[in-house]
Amino acid sequence: MKKVTLILCVKLMAVMMLASCTGGGTKDEEPPNTGGGIKDEEPPNKTTLSKEVTIGKQVWMTQNLDVDKFRNGEVIPEAKTDGEWKAYADAGEAAWCYYENDPANGEIYGKLYNWYAVSDSRGLAPVGYHIPSDAEWTLLTDYSGGAEKAGAKMKSKQGWAEDGNGTNSSGFSGLPGGNRNSNGSFDLIG
Repeated sequence: MKKVTLILCVKLMAVMMLASCTGGGTKDEEPPNTGGGIKDEEPPNKTTLSKEVTIGKQVWMTQNLDVDKFRNGEVIPEAKTDGEWKAYADAGEAAWCYYENDPANGEIYGKLYNWYAVSDSRGLAPVGYHIPSDAEWTLLTDYSGGAEKAGAKMKSKQGWAEDGNGTNSSGFSGLPGGNRNSNGSFDLIG
């Protein structure tokens, strides 16, 4: 069975991955119901949801996740203030936002999701996808030359601050989408 890996703009995972590259996942026999970023088995005649790039034996989406509902259709609340973001986190509840609460940033980077949205059993990713595991990220970075080299290969050629642009030789086109801290503050965009 072909292994396929897809990228979703799950910014928390992205920040943990290679200096804020947007991140993805892998195709499985049985999709885990943890939501998020890996492409699972495709039904016949299914339309591709995004552009993809093959890196090793994994296929990654090259666009950012931009959903406001879980896989089962339940709404994920938008946190529009620092207080709302913190309240959702304190309550252990899922939430999303745009960087600096500006929808224009969503056009470029997609949405930011808190850990509760990423790990929610209702599934953050569209049907047929899931969040990449640590092992899948490791497979990606190892194939790309290890952590020291993978970042440059996966980063876009523009948009990164302080000469942080990459070569994008992988075709991954990772963007510096930033993150939102547990207190609601934003950082690391650009």
